[in-house]
Amino acid sequence: MSWIVLDIEGTTSSTESVHVGLYSYARSRLGPWIDAHRDDPEVARAVQQTGGATTAETVAILHGWMDGDVKATPLKTLQGQIWAAGFASGDLTSHFFPDVAPALRRWHAQGRHLAVFSSGAVSSQRPWFRHSPDGDLSVLVEHHFDTVNAGPKRESASYERIAATLGTDDLLFLSDVPAELDAAAAAGWQAIGLRRPGEPSERADFGAHRVVTSFEEIG
Repeated sequence: MSWIVLDIEGTTSSTESVHVGLYSYARSRLGPWIDAHRDDPEVARAVQQTGGATTAETVAILHGWMDGDVKATPLKTLQGQIWAAGFASGDLTSHFFPDVAPALRRWHAQGRHLAVFSSGAVSSQRPWFRHSPDGDLSVLVEHHFDTVNAGPKRESASYERIAATLGTDDLLFLSDVPAELDAAAAAGWQAIGLRRPGEPSERADFGAHRVVTSFEEIG
């Protein structure tokens, strides 16, 4: 494949590191962050999109989305800003499965191009790869896509948009979510499922998709 496109949660990194580590970090900081950055157009737009009339109402709505695992753009925007600040300050460090960094470096050295398509905002993807325990992996990733600039991860049109941006149909998508693999395959991509031990999709039905437990199994 000329391009390998990566999911993050459950694929390159543990679900717990996102839901427990990042989500917990952002949850208590949403209100103070909104109050301290009201002049930031991105923050103001995100707050307006929630529909909350006060900071307390806005935070309650955001917490409700977090509890329901709703992939809402205003929430992702604010979380992304908070996480980026946390990584920059050294409060946060990302997590990657042990097989990931060696595989990414190997694929990059072989001339393959790497991109990310995650439900997490692009603003949070970049520091996640930059602040890896295995060093700066962001230098290996050429493009970042999220549900804002590409679309929902379970719709084939999103993968068609990514293919158009990358200018090729020679694409492989790696994800732990069968419905995402289905959407990528419907758009003409190759797709491989990740069945990571201990992850939510460990016992998922991947249908006809090829499934691996580690990037080491991908040639």
